[in-house]
Amino acid sequence: MTSPAAPKPPSASSDPSASLADLRVQIDSLDQQLLTLLNQRAHVAEQVGEVKKREGTPYFRPDRVAQVIEKMTRSNQGPLKGSHVAAIWREIMSACLALESPQRVAVLGPEGTFCEQAAIEYFGGAADLIYCASFDEVFHATTSGSAQYGVVGVENSNEGVVTRSLDMFLHSPTHVVGEVSLLIRHNLLRKENSLEGIEAVLAHPQALAQCQAWLAKHLPHAERRAVSSNAEGARLAATNPAWAGLASERAATQYGLHIVAHAIQDDSYNRTRFSIITLPSTLAMPPASGHDCTSLVVSVPNKPGAVHDLLVPLKTNNVSMTRFESRPARTGQWEYYFYIDLDGHPSQPHVAAALAELKQLCAFYKVLGAYPVKA
Repeated sequence: MTSPAAPKPPSASSDPSASLADLRVQIDSLDQQLLTLLNQRAHVAEQVGEVKKREGTPYFRPDRVAQVIEKMTRSNQGPLKGSHVAAIWREIMSACLALESPQRVAVLGPEGTFCEQAAIEYFGGAADLIYCASFDEVFHATTSGSAQYGVVGVENSNEGVVTRSLDMFLHSPTHVVGEVSLLIRHNLLRKENSLEGIEAVLAHPQALAQCQAWLAKHLPHAERRAVSSNAEGARLAATNPAWAGLASERAATQYGLHIVAHAIQDDSYNRTRFSIITLPSTLAMPPASGHDCTSLVVSVPNKPGAVHDLLVPLKTNNVSMTRFESRPARTGQWEYYFYIDLDGHPSQPHVAAALAELKQLCAFYKVLGAYPVKA
């Protein structure tokens, strides 16, 4: 198939006296050309899907998505910003992938959660989202196959790790194939566009903690009520004018609420990491991209110097550790599991050597996944 010539953009030296009506005619013409090209791309994507079906290869390849988006942003000459080009192409690829095979993705519900937002940022808006009441259910849906992928929160820059997710990783057959780092903006949402008369603020416990200084100053007498998710708090706030929620602008739109106060989190740099999980049979470990993270969980015998010994293979093989968290092993014997993030990919010789040495020291050893991260 011969690719059609790309439509030429209007010249920068276009007649400055052109009327608004003339410019709209140009835009309408370009839109029709874009639509024709998009549908031609979609037809090719359907053919790709047929080939993948015959070969038994995965429909969704996050490394391929990243390669295409990087190529398009590099070749972009403006005036569109690179981040906007990336967002456009992610949606184009998501829509085309939905023609090949719609991706079922489990997220923390209801609609309007930051987890949902992270899923859309990673998979695009055409993904088939399955809303779960807890991260436990996200793991279960992914493990059982009712969802092909799951999105779970693992760490917040202010409040630390999401402990339940770490506990679930311990024995789950899923592995991590990607991550999304989302800038979190908590907004106070309410049916009435006023701070007056708020009796309770409903949100996820981490959101309440992240906004505690603002709440103490502006709503000192309001009850702080923990619920399963911020979107659930917004949904409940829509049922009672005396309640308010802490959630995203997306949740405000979803539940028809006013944003009474914008971005009330105590720390302006408030990010949450979300892990993309799946079964290895659905998608194997992504190949090395050059900017990768390897996550693992280990435990060591309870003896002096055991934790120090864990670090020696990393230093010896020049592997950088970017995260180190401990969780009680719940055996009643003061033993701990350690969750570690390493800079690099197991296919790299120095990382492979460090992991091999590390494994020999551990009473328990499990690689949770290796996946590309933003440089």
